[in-house]
Amino acid sequence: MAEQKKRLMQGNEACVEGALYAGCKFYAGYPITPSTEIAEILSVRLPQIGGKFIQMEDEIGGIAAALGGSLAGLKSLTATSGPGFSLKQECIGYACLTEIPLVIVNVMRGGPSTGYPTGPSQSDIMQAKWGTHGDHPAIAVTPATVQEILSETVRAFNLSERFRTPVIVLYDEIIGHMREPITIPDPGELEVIDREKVTCNPEDYFPYDERFEIPPLAPFGSGYRFHVTGLNHKKDGFPTNDSKQIGEGNLRIMRKIDNHLDEIWKNEEVFLDDAEIAVVSIGSTARSARYAVNEARAQGIKAGLLRPLTIWPFPDKAVTALSKRVKAIIVPEMNLGQMVLEVQRCSKTAEVVGIHRVDGEPINPGQIIEAIKRFK
Repeated sequence: MAEQKKRLMQGNEACVEGALYAGCKFYAGYPITPSTEIAEILSVRLPQIGGKFIQMEDEIGGIAAALGGSLAGLKSLTATSGPGFSLKQECIGYACLTEIPLVIVNVMRGGPSTGYPTGPSQSDIMQAKWGTHGDHPAIAVTPATVQEILSETVRAFNLSERFRTPVIVLYDEIIGHMREPITIPDPGELEVIDREKVTCNPEDYFPYDERFEIPPLAPFGSGYRFHVTGLNHKKDGFPTNDSKQIGEGNLRIMRKIDNHLDEIWKNEEVFLDDAEIAVVSIGSTARSARYAVNEARAQGIKAGLLRPLTIWPFPDKAVTALSKRVKAIIVPEMNLGQMVLEVQRCSKTAEVVGIHRVDGEPINPGQIIEAIKRFK
């Protein structure tokens, strides 16, 4: 039985396994490299378990349909890459304001525009936070292994249902297309959070009831009638021009995340107890960073790694604490400087330097070791 649970699996395939494990029953999207395998596999798997798959005419239609599936009570997923993620931003903002649970997978590729569809990148870090307009909550998880893609996809669904908000699974083309042996978890082995049930009488139900930090969401068609609009709204969902209601509603959707950061943050720490030089990195670049840290240790250099598995909300507390203990923090990322700016913002005393690459090739351990040695 143990051997049957072990499988050689592609990252995008593991995303499918994680979604199904979490209870995903609806997928809508549009094919785009390097995320297409997610749609291809779910087009076969979902009908086998009574779920629904639909390929829409474009990326905007894909996320809009997925939001409809979620409003109907189904755990819903859409996946994309690069310019497709840009096209989805208006609906991501809509999901934030209307508080519709949804998981969006973005397998990052080179850009801008059509860019380099088969090459890796980490250039959507800031877009995952600020891509849609206005002040809005943002949760994005960042797996670095095929096994983590499975488990972090499950966690993304849990966070989405728990906080009634869209959640982004953000990983790069290398992780999406690599194959590694993974263990398929047994049912019940990973926590699965389902949507809170509405128990009040239909006439007493308000989808944006200000008495609740996170009001329960009734499925369309279940006897609870309510309005959904992208305009600022009252507790019944209908638009309002009342400045007090608008302000309080905007603040509440932020508070429901800010009040629960310790439930959302997740980091891996490697050799940080006595580290003098730290590396902060995510995704496939963190794999190079781990190798570099191990090599530095073998050479007598006290290096360590902080690897955020939640990039948004940014792990301010962990980075600030780290910056007080080390003399330098190195931030390798496949872009021209995004995460490094957040690390600089949080760093109190440590010097912060970035390593950047945008030629479609990964940052290798040698580049990181060379940077570490400058501070030994």
